[in-house]
Amino acid sequence: MKVTTSKSKNSESFYIAKSFIDNKGKSTSVNVRRLGTLKELLAEHGPTRDDVMKWAKEEARMETLKYKKEQQAKAVQITFHSDQKLDYGQQVFYRGGYLFPQTFYYRLQLDKTCRKLRDKHRFKYDINAVLSDLVYARILEPASKRSSYKTASEFLEKPSYQLHDIYRALDVLGNECDFIQSEVYKNSRLLGKRNDKVLYYDCTNYFFEIEQEDGDKKYGKCKEHRPNPIIQMGMFMDGDGIPLAFSLFPGNANEQTSLKPLEEKVLQDFGCTKFIYCSDAGLGSEAIKRINHAGERAFIITQSIKKLNKDDKKWALDRTGFKRVSDDTPVVLSEIPEDDNGLYYKDEPYTPHTLHQRLIVTYSPKYARYQKTIRDAQVERAEKMLNLGKVKKERRNPNDPARFIGKIAVSEDGEAAKIHNYLDTDKIEQESLYDGMYAVTTDLLDDAVKDILKVSEGRWEIEECFRIMKTDFEARPVFLHDDVRIKAHFLICFLSLVIYRYLERELEHVFTCETILDKLKTINFADIQAQGFIPLYTRNKLTDALHEICGFETDFKFITKSHMKTIQKKSKGRK
Repeated sequence: MKVTTSKSKNSESFYIAKSFIDNKGKSTSVNVRRLGTLKELLAEHGPTRDDVMKWAKEEARMETLKYKKEQQAKAVQITFHSDQKLDYGQQVFYRGGYLFPQTFYYRLQLDKTCRKLRDKHRFKYDINAVLSDLVYARILEPASKRSSYKTASEFLEKPSYQLHDIYRALDVLGNECDFIQSEVYKNSRLLGKRNDKVLYYDCTNYFFEIEQEDGDKKYGKCKEHRPNPIIQMGMFMDGDGIPLAFSLFPGNANEQTSLKPLEEKVLQDFGCTKFIYCSDAGLGSEAIKRINHAGERAFIITQSIKKLNKDDKKWALDRTGFKRVSDDTPVVLSEIPEDDNGLYYKDEPYTPHTLHQRLIVTYSPKYARYQKTIRDAQVERAEKMLNLGKVKKERRNPNDPARFIGKIAVSEDGEAAKIHNYLDTDKIEQESLYDGMYAVTTDLLDDAVKDILKVSEGRWEIEECFRIMKTDFEARPVFLHDDVRIKAHFLICFLSLVIYRYLERELEHVFTCETILDKLKTINFADIQAQGFIPLYTRNKLTDALHEICGFETDFKFITKSHMKTIQKKSKGRK
């Protein structure tokens, strides 16, 4: 609805008009309500014409809301004929789950980023449509780029590009990967303040089902223990679990060398100069610690107690000198109850080389009980191996029960020595010394232990990010060979992860990842004789929450074509 005016020689009249498409397909309008003349309205809504116009626009807005409510309340009469067949090629099934990640895609203004790429490269295809569809398909139905195009063809909004445009776009996306990441970080501040005072870093790798090395796909230490060429990924995540930036590097490179280039990008392109670097021990060498000891940066890094020198290890495993984390009360670990669930610590100055640090060792009775339960089950399996006479060690598996089986050469009556297997109780006892123990090193010499441990405990979220990317978004197998396009593929996976994590955050982490993704995949619609759509999903608390955070609703029993177009506009932040 809109306000229109009609002027005559002596007066000006105000109306509320409704626009519509007539039978000939032309846009026209009709007056639905007369508000009065300017002279009449000035007396009640003046004193100026601007005041009258402001009041009239508010009346038009209220009339629009009233009309929409009336339209939604109307019953739609549709006739079905049991003797009529479907038309050839008629599509009746549409995917609608993409509308929810689409909301966050546009809130991150990725469409404007794509516009900058279009202006720079001057290509004719719609790179925003390509990128957005690839991201939505990665979340809803992860597959090859060709299959993603097919998935996008089932969206409520059809692809405005051809399949070959996807491969052209991959070249641009791969080459502009760093620029897109920096734009996403900058625009993410529109969704709220980023918790970038703590940055978590970790690495993973992805194997390729090929036999020969090619480009960055090199033989390396695969986390899945496969003898295939791999490519490695390093990623930063902020303190709220939102991915910040990533980089790829060759599979045969030391993962510790991956940090410096990516951190320099974060410092220069993102403007993050003051933060606490947090990672596991494998990415916490002395050189990395020095990098993050400079400027306004600091570090908190896990430390393997087994790899401490003799004196520090002896101090760490000594059960005395501990305090309760919650109130710093001194405790003797041997005197705490067996069912205790507290957390205890002790710390000391730590200078393994020249950098002054602080070594904090914690003990968790709950974690100790868990580790003992796991080990007892492994010892039981080791005993079964001995009884069956079938002992096979898996060198690459640190939790292999066979590690508790020792070997000894025994000779009898002058015969050649024979190898006998036995249960190594000394090794079992030695391993039990570390039950419940955990250690970190940090250059935060004056901060409270409670605060330091809270930061360190957040490391699980970056591992969760990698799990989602690998498992739920099926980042591999990669059906690409060119290094630039491979980078584009992982950029799409990264953007999908960022968008999903924002959606998850807005849902206040009430629902699991599996629950959210499963529900998005089921939010589909049936086209009813070109009149509108019927939802094919089950409404529940999650769908209500999704609608609330995204600002539109799709859970009506019937949705007209015009209403669905309004929903699509709202999912893009448009009115």
